[in-house]
Amino acid sequence: MKSIGVVNFSSKPGSVEIREIEKPTIGEDDVLLEVANVGVCGSDLHQWTADHSWHVNYPVVLGHEFGGHIVALGSRVSGWMEGDRVVSETAAVIDPNSPLTRQGLYNLDPTRKGFGYGVNGAMTRFVKVPARCLHTVPENLPFEQACLTEPCSVAYSAVVMNSKIKPGDRVIVLGPGTIGILCAAMARLCGAEVAIVGLEGDRERLNIAKQYGCEGIVGDASAWANKQDGLGADCIIDAAGASATLKIALQLVRPNGHITKVGWGPQPLNFSLDPLVQKNVTLQGSFSHNYPIWEKVLSLLASGALDVKPIIGGVWELKDWHEAFDQMHSGKVVKSVLKPN
Repeated sequence: MKSIGVVNFSSKPGSVEIREIEKPTIGEDDVLLEVANVGVCGSDLHQWTADHSWHVNYPVVLGHEFGGHIVALGSRVSGWMEGDRVVSETAAVIDPNSPLTRQGLYNLDPTRKGFGYGVNGAMTRFVKVPARCLHTVPENLPFEQACLTEPCSVAYSAVVMNSKIKPGDRVIVLGPGTIGILCAAMARLCGAEVAIVGLEGDRERLNIAKQYGCEGIVGDASAWANKQDGLGADCIIDAAGASATLKIALQLVRPNGHITKVGWGPQPLNFSLDPLVQKNVTLQGSFSHNYPIWEKVLSLLASGALDVKPIIGGVWELKDWHEAFDQMHSGKVVKSVLKPN
């Protein structure tokens, strides 16, 4: 049985197209998932425009933000049934014997391969998923929201786990994309006062961020950073896809403050890191997420404490993937969602 999928087939710009693909064959520890919704990630766009900085196993079906119904189970899978509503983590291939995996930090295993670049992802009707990746989706949570558990988990990891933001902290988020807005929303849930910074073309995205109780700033955020005592903000979350924003973060952070970098920027820095030393600043990278983070995020989504509806700019059929990608790439929407079936 064949179905169609959105396939990234080479490293040249624009090398994404609809192709017929075979229905996956599952192993004894896998389930076959019929995809209900799949979110378009900035990394999908970067692979489409060929300005990414990670290895891709071409050709590959894109899509790693997804949920759906289980339609078949491998012989060794227990605890799940056909028809279960689930979302999947992204760590499709991990080394169970890695010291990191044994600590529960399989997201940091160097041999890890994710959906949509390492193995086939979910921009298609059926996807093969290891049962260890699954989480139950509460009945009251629609799939077009549940499929965004993954970017919400990126934000939770960056803000809660890696930044340790406290109530009353003053936080600046650089970059009003999906991850930036979700980081801002997560910082608000932690009790912080939050500003989110973008460019002139980001005004609509900044307006969406205001729905989460954040101040939107176009351009220079120095006045906001310094308005309390002149020393800068407690924490800067760099969620922009450019290396140069780290220099801005170093200017805005207060002495003994914290910078968390979650946005990828493959360009060389070409500036001095001396302010990091002079200010005694902590610089923290943040990558991916693990099982307990997904459980926390699903609780936040189901309770309504975290609402992703404001960032969803539309739901497109799979055949209209190009429009969905373009709407995000041009900045007209924050998040596009595809509906394969």
